[in-house]
This record gives sequence, structure tokens and C-alpha cells, in this order.
Amino acid sequence: MSGLLEIKELRTYFRSTDSKEYDIKAVDGVSFSVNKSEVFGIVGESGSGKTVTAQSIVKLLPVPISRIVSGEILYKGKDILKAEGEELRNIRGKEIAYMFQEPYTSLNPVITIEEQIVEVITTHLDKTYEEARVIAIELLEKMGIKDAKKRIKDYPHRFSGGMRQRIALAMALAGDPSLLIADEPTTMLDVTIQKQILDLLINIKKERKDFSIIFISHNLGIVTNYCD
Repeated sequence: MSGLLEIKELRTYFRSTDSKEYDIKAVDGVSFSVNKSEVFGIVGESGSGKTVTAQSIVKLLPVPISRIVSGEILYKGKDILKAEGEELRNIRGKEIAYMFQEPYTSLNPVITIEEQIVEVITTHLDKTYEEARVIAIELLEKMGIKDAKKRIKDYPHRFSGGMRQRIALAMALAGDPSLLIADEPTTMLDVTIQKQILDLLINIKKERKDFSIIFISHNLGIVTNYCD
């Protein structure tokens, strides 16, 4: 296996509302590497810094209350922390996709599923709207959404939690990324649906060449069974 992502001594700090100092050390000197075709697990209790670590990778954390104080995040040899503007947008979604714990975080409740997935495809891939729509329907079908041609016109609230998570996964994969960050994607689901989502993730990994996953969880059992 060869390296895809390398985190070196990452330090991400926060400041309290009434302070100008970044003195809350959410992530303090974290280092790890993720190889191509690997499912890499990040495990820890609530509040231990798992999500802050993951969101630091794609610079999703709110500013100015948070700051990446020091460290390197090397993706295919390039330091993401130095990326801005168009370069950063090309990395997010196209190279590295992020799947949130609660799908309502990533799905806009007032925009149809079609518009949301198609936007990802047309932004990151050289496709027309109609071509992107065909790809979106195929993705939804692969995610197990029945009658996808009709349901793609629906809004997120018309789906169950498990279905919304499948749609969020379809949207994350729409830009054809090399790395998927799955941030506790099964926490809000019952055990049966959890297994379906996890099996879906692993099957996608098997289908896609050199596809890697960072899987974040507080569940040691899930990490033992699904991560390398």
C-alpha cells in the first residue's frame, strides 16, 4: 500500500467566547497516515477531538473561534493547509468527501435531492445537467433507494433517517473522491440500518480502485469488524 494522506503533529485549538487566546486544545499533536485502499479507524469517546481532527483535514471548522495552530496535512504530497480558494474547493468533494454524522447537516432541507447531488457532479466533473442527473439516479439506486427516478425529486424530509444517510453517501461519492471521511455515519441509526450502511461502505470500497475511508466512531466493535 502507498500513502494517500499524512497528518503530522496537527494542533487545532479553540477560544472561548470572551477570550482572544486559543487556549482550548481540542487536537494537540495528532499524527497518522492513511494508505490507498485502506479503511482507517479513528476511535474515541465523545469530546475527544475525533470530528475536529477530521474537519481540520478539509478546513471545515468555524473561524475565528478555531485555528489550526501548527502541523501539516499532506494529501498526495500537497499540504492542504496551504490551499485556498479554487484549489481548496477542488480538493473538497472531488478528492476528499465528507459524510456527516447527521445527514440533515449535509442535506439542505429546502432543496430537492436531485438539485443537491447534481450540483456536486457538475461542480467537480465535466458533465451536463442531464448527464449528471443520470449519474445521480444510478448512485441512488446503488445506495438502495427504491424508485430513484421518482424519489430524486423529493426533499430530504420525505425520507427516513437511514434513507437520508444513504442519500448523503450518494452525494459524498458523486464527485468521485479518492478519500471518504465518514464521521460516525451510523450513530443516529438502529442496529439493523447501521449494518446496512456499513456493508454499503465496504462494498463501495471494494468496487472503487484505490478508494480509502477514514471511519470515525466511538464503537470499538464496529471499528474492529470494518477497519484495517
